[in-house]
Amino acid sequence: MKLMMSDYEVQLGDRKDFYVKFYGPKESPYEKGIWKVHVTLPVEYPYKSPSIGFCNKIYHPNVDEASGTVCLDVINQTWSPMFDLLNIFSAFLPQLLLYPNPSDPLNSEAAALLLQNPKGYKEKVQEHVRKHASFDIKMEDDEDEDEDEDPGDGKSKRTGSESSEQSNQSREEKSSEDPSDLGEEDMDLGEMEMEMQMGEPLSDMDDDHQSNEKEQENPMKESNEDRMEL
Repeated sequence: MKLMMSDYEVQLGDRKDFYVKFYGPKESPYEKGIWKVHVTLPVEYPYKSPSIGFCNKIYHPNVDEASGTVCLDVINQTWSPMFDLLNIFSAFLPQLLLYPNPSDPLNSEAAALLLQNPKGYKEKVQEHVRKHASFDIKMEDDEDEDEDEDPGDGKSKRTGSESSEQSNQSREEKSSEDPSDLGEEDMDLGEMEMEMQMGEPLSDMDDDHQSNEKEQENPMKESNEDRMEL
């Protein structure tokens, strides 16, 4: 295929479709624009013209602005079975952008603007080029990655997994602690519950108990001293 041997960057799809990086023709409002063009070959190819569509937006009377589809009537008017696929990008599309046909439009607004205000049409085209075709086109198929990856969701999912891992680690650390430490914690909790029930701290009760024991010891000491004096 001549197209594959040319300077055009081509991405193969299925057997009947492929993508080509296309540059706007010089000395036109589309100059400096870069588009990814999708070409689908019908079963009757080359006797029937291929379907052509722009993947990123372009402002043109013969191109549907929403879908990027090129008007088939315009293609069929110039298509010949003698054409090679390379002719689509070396001749047909450059001619289409240089000489639009407003009498058979897919974009009625662009066709009316071209007829009524050619200067305004040129400015509108250049505005679309700046917004939608002024950056380099990646020919790799990133659709699956875009659908599967959402920066916000991915971040939240990672955060959730990290928090669950941290909770599991904390549980493991607690389970691996010294049983005696856990026993001391249980005793502290038990003392707190007793204090709440009795309305008096256990520490004060211990002090009272110790003072009572001392008072009981003092009379014993005094009686022993009296006996020794006798």
